[in-house]
Amino acid sequence: MTKRRRDPDCGASAVEYGLMLALIAVAALVAITAVGENMAAMFELVADVIDG
Repeated sequence: MTKRRRDPDCGASAVEYGLMLALIAVAALVAITAVGENMAAMFELVADVIDG
């Protein structure tokens, strides 16, 4: 009978994909936060201009 041999790098690649996913999520969160703060400032400026 033949035994299935598992690739020892299989688990390592799953960990690497998990780390990449975590880094992408952190980068997206930072970008969204920065854009949100800039948008809030812009809307406040527009509201001030409209109010006169």
